[in-house]
Amino acid sequence: MLRNIDFSSWQSLLVTLIGLALVTLIGVGIRLVMMFTIQQRRERMNRQINERLRVLIAAYKTLGGSFTGDLTVDPTHLRDFRRRDADDGIEPSSPAIAGSDRARRIRDAVETALSDVILLGTEEHVRLAERAARELVAGRPVHTHELVVSLRDFIRQALDLDPIPADLAIPMQGPVRPSGGGRDKGEREGKGGKGGGAGMGGMGGGMGVGLDTDDTSLPDHR
Repeated sequence: MLRNIDFSSWQSLLVTLIGLALVTLIGVGIRLVMMFTIQQRRERMNRQINERLRVLIAAYKTLGGSFTGDLTVDPTHLRDFRRRDADDGIEPSSPAIAGSDRARRIRDAVETALSDVILLGTEEHVRLAERAARELVAGRPVHTHELVVSLRDFIRQALDLDPIPADLAIPMQGPVRPSGGGRDKGEREGKGGKGGGAGMGGMGGGMGVGLDTDDTSLPDHR
């Protein structure tokens, strides 16, 4: 390249050096733009992967948060429980109704988790979630253990964790159970808000209603 530089005059040398500087700056600029574009694409992909893992981990906790007790999902809706209990002469405030409400909350959480898995899971996850959803629609109790194992293996692989040792006998997993007494606690706090909310402008009553409908023990599936 030095043979192409004109040394006959300082004007020609200056023009040549300016041209070389411009070519170098253009090359550096193109390289920086490409690096910035690639970095943005990688960051976007990382955000998507992290969000996908976050949702699938939450679904795993919901679908496989229990090792004991009833590990199936009861597909019966609350109205069906009430209709059946009314036919049997059971009062709406009886423990049977409270148990049916607990089963309903478990079913609602599992349905949300299945929806998330169908949206962001692999082909195997989607097939297992679709089968579980069809079982719920048909009104049959559903086991989620097979889907939980598939999610667990995928999450550990995505996080670059060692596989679960083959010699371990992990018990069968089922849907997470909401903590008991949450409804009664909300009602008590709601009544307390009515009794002592004169100086707070009724704020206590509003907080009681909010706690009555919120189940903080279940994972977030947004």
